[in-house]
Amino acid sequence: MPTSAPPSNRFERRRAETRRALVRAARQILAESGDTSASIQAIAERADVGFGSFYNHFESKTELFEAAVQDALEEFGQTFDEHLTGIDDPAELVAAGFRFSARLAESHPELMQVLRRRGLGHLYSDNGLAVRALRDLRAGMASGRFTAPDATVALSALGGTLLSLVELRFARPDVDGDDAAANLAEMVLRMLGVPPDDAHQVARRPLPDLT
Repeated sequence: MPTSAPPSNRFERRRAETRRALVRAARQILAESGDTSASIQAIAERADVGFGSFYNHFESKTELFEAAVQDALEEFGQTFDEHLTGIDDPAELVAAGFRFSARLAESHPELMQVLRRRGLGHLYSDNGLAVRALRDLRAGMASGRFTAPDATVALSALGGTLLSLVELRFARPDVDGDDAAANLAEMVLRMLGVPPDDAHQVARRPLPDLT
C-alpha cells in the first residue's frame, strides 16, 4: 500500500493501522468479486477490527470502498514511479507502462483486479496512475514526440486501452501477455503520432528490472 509519514504516537499508530486494515479488507473484496454489498460487520471481521471502529474512520461503506480504490491506484502509480524512473522518452514510458501492467496482472493480481473492476471510473482522477499518464502525455506533446491535439482526449484512449489489456490478461490467460502488451503499446504510440518504425522499436525496448 502507499506509504506516508508514520504517526507520531501510539494512539495515532493504532488508529492508522485500523484504517489500513479496513482499506485492505475492502481492497480484497473488490479484487475477489467487486461486490460492495458486504455488511460493515463482515468487513470489520475481515479486517480483524471492532465493528465500532469502522465509524471512527469512515461515514459509510461507499466512502471506504472509494478509499480502497484510491489506495490501489496510488500504489499502482507509485510502483510505476519506482520501476520506470530514469526513462526520459515519453514514448518509452507509455510503452513500458503497458508492458509492466501486463506483468503486474501475474505478480500483483489483487491490485490489478481492483484496477480492472474500478479503473474506468477513476480515469480522470487527480492521483494514482492517471495523473502520471497525463503528465507524460503533456511532456510528449510539448517536446513534439506526440502529435495528439489534446492531452485529456489522449488520456481517454490510453486509459481505455490499458484497461482493455488488463481485462485481456484475466479473461484470456492463454494469450501471451508480454506480446499483447507490446503490440498494444505500438498501436497506441502510432495513434499518438510516433512514426510506425519508431513505435515498433520503442514498444520492444528492454524493460527495466521489475523485481
